[in-house]
Amino acid sequence: MNPEVTQYIEKLQPWQKEAATTLRKMVLKTIPDAEERLQYGKPHYLKNGQYAAVISAAKDKLSFMLFNATELAEIKGYFQSTTAPDRKTATIKDGQAVDYKQLGDFLKQSSKSL
Repeated sequence: MNPEVTQYIEKLQPWQKEAATTLRKMVLKTIPDAEERLQYGKPHYLKNGQYAAVISAAKDKLSFMLFNATELAEIKGYFQSTTAPDRKTATIKDGQAVDYKQLGDFLKQSSKSL
């Protein structure tokens, strides 16, 4: 685990810290050889040198963006396309139940061809 990513997560609000830590563990379990690095001030995860996922915190939410996600189904109000057609983002808010297994399945699916 990259110490810069650990420092990033440690500075988050308690609920964001918990969600980011769970997402981080899920990514590293789903893609065991993932490269973890802090890039553009956010934790990025790469597989074979290609972007697979990024965690990003804002004041009232935590975002988990998947790359190579064109084929993944959207979930209204939770997992949606961004301005780039190959990316989809899960938006997590304080107190929200998160299906980390589903996000792991999405990550496995989107990263299998990387």
